[in-house]
Amino acid sequence: MAQAHWRCYPWLVLLCACAWSYPQPGYLGREDVRNCSTNPPHLPVTAVNTTVRLAALRQQMQAWNLTAYIIPDTDAHMSEYIGKHDERRAWISGFTGTAGTAVVTVGKAAVWTDSRYWTQAERQMDCNWELHKEVSVSSIVAWILAEVPAGGHVGFDPFLFSVDSWDDYDVEFHNSNRHLVSVTTNLVDLVWGSERPPMPSQPIYALPKEFTGSTWQEKVTTVRSYMQNHTMAPTGLLLSALDETAWLFNLRSTDIPYNPFFYSYTLLTDSSIRLFVNKSRFSPETLQYLNTNCTSPMCVQLEDYSQIRESVKAYALGNVTILIGLSYTTCGLYEAIPKEKVVTSTYSPVMLMKAVKNSKEQALLKASHVRDAVVVIQYLVWLEKNVPKGTVDEFSGAEHIDELRRNENFSSGPSFETISASGLNAALAHYSPTKELHRKLSSDEMYLVDSGGQYWDGTTDITRTVHWGTPTAFQKEAYTRVLMGNIDLSRLIFPAATSGRIVDAFARRALWEIGLNYGHGTGHGIGNFLCVHEWPVGFQSNNIAMAKGMFTSIEPGYYQDGEFGIRLEDVALVVEAKTKYPGTYLTFEVVSFVPYDRNLIDVSLLSPEQLQYLNRYYQTIRETVGPELQRRQLREESAWLERHTKPLSALAPHSTSLTSVWVASALAILSWSS
Repeated sequence: MAQAHWRCYPWLVLLCACAWSYPQPGYLGREDVRNCSTNPPHLPVTAVNTTVRLAALRQQMQAWNLTAYIIPDTDAHMSEYIGKHDERRAWISGFTGTAGTAVVTVGKAAVWTDSRYWTQAERQMDCNWELHKEVSVSSIVAWILAEVPAGGHVGFDPFLFSVDSWDDYDVEFHNSNRHLVSVTTNLVDLVWGSERPPMPSQPIYALPKEFTGSTWQEKVTTVRSYMQNHTMAPTGLLLSALDETAWLFNLRSTDIPYNPFFYSYTLLTDSSIRLFVNKSRFSPETLQYLNTNCTSPMCVQLEDYSQIRESVKAYALGNVTILIGLSYTTCGLYEAIPKEKVVTSTYSPVMLMKAVKNSKEQALLKASHVRDAVVVIQYLVWLEKNVPKGTVDEFSGAEHIDELRRNENFSSGPSFETISASGLNAALAHYSPTKELHRKLSSDEMYLVDSGGQYWDGTTDITRTVHWGTPTAFQKEAYTRVLMGNIDLSRLIFPAATSGRIVDAFARRALWEIGLNYGHGTGHGIGNFLCVHEWPVGFQSNNIAMAKGMFTSIEPGYYQDGEFGIRLEDVALVVEAKTKYPGTYLTFEVVSFVPYDRNLIDVSLLSPEQLQYLNRYYQTIRETVGPELQRRQLREESAWLERHTKPLSALAPHSTSLTSVWVASALAILSWSS
């Protein structure tokens, strides 16, 4: 689980019960750390003075005849992570959390964010800003309606709202006598001026063919075939998400933190391929790779990134129809296409194709997870040796595992900011240490590390929770039940085309039995050197159905406020299941290869099936990672792996009939309700 928008892209944060969106226990009712009633106000030293910025923005609003201006936290591609160039809400408000929406009116300014960021927002925003501790569109609009008089104009940048998210605002404003106004010139950018970081200019490169599942020509042919067979037979397909273009052409760069993408759009038609990008970033070899020196249907025509709206508008003048995915296409592009010429779906065909990996892509992702397991094992061995010495803190630990990954073959750095959390910090919904603020790791506390890497052959994400001392009985029970949930979902057999939300409960059952739960999603898709949170795979209501060849994380957890946190995350491949009778059924093949903490497992709680699964998993780890450790002559790590994957023995008899009945009944009931 990466720390930022774990299950929801920025525009979705406003629309769904996103991971970690539940209020943290003990937080509600706590007073704001800012004291704005004194003169001068009493503010944390970390608060940013935004008076001049807000005054300049209000001048621009007046020039555009706006009474309010909405500033979301996203870019023109609805990206999960955004570059410095697009951090508009952070710059205008001072609040740098990675989720939230700002609204500025003539006399007030406010930020809406979820419980992950309340403390951070209070410490970074000055008294010009109100903090609203909720994230729904309805709450934002209710505040705007209270502040903006009838007839007022509410401005927004159409390139920062997906079609779906704009529709939600439009519904809330309906019959309010306030008018949503699309302003294609971003007003924050005008105020930011020369201080705004420039657009990235690093080279865009082609992945070596040994790290791709198909050539870009094969992918284009497949997409065109899809378009031809579509019931509406669109002549063009507009791709807006950055990972769509990166995947389609097997191109990568470094524009976005933790993601190997570059600012781009693609307009693929039945007779042309148009890539909108900064042309100067391509080497002669990459230009040749893309066949840019010709004009046939399999040649890529490069056009300037900034011309996408005008080019789409010009293409739409012809006898054409354009297919778009509503989740990632912005209003700025959607409104450039006549309604009778647009064909819509929730996700583009590229988004859906990318989610299902072919056999070569599966092999590549598995290989990256073997090397990544070596990294995590090296890190856990290092911790066991150094934590008792009192020489490791959360920040130095995060730096160490990041460095281990950078030293691996085909590494391109971490896939998200490492979550390294000791004791009570692990109970925080959103936590990463800094050089200035961190805790020492201790043998007397639980420690959670959630980390991942970007490699040319795959993206990884794994979480392990450990305790080097004597855990309490409650800690062991909570940990074991989280593990039971991980096992129950990982070994589940379910009908093909089952939605992830239908099987989500299996990861929670063991916790539910004793009145515990966790407030985040159970898993997310993962890419081949692409997104660590690859939409639309997962276990939420807005994820697509599971299919053979998809990869997803499985990551139940439990968080005891003010004390400790537990999460056990593995990545798994969806595969065909072998069943007694004929039928199309699926199950999961776990491709993360790091053992769990034996010190925290209460074996007496495990059913025989769970214990058998765990020991079989440990055997797989020994057979898969053991040879790699030996090849590298990592003798200490090899010995550690042997100790930590020894078969576990049952301590008490268990009856399995009730569990089996519950599993079958629950799946049937949930399937009916879908």
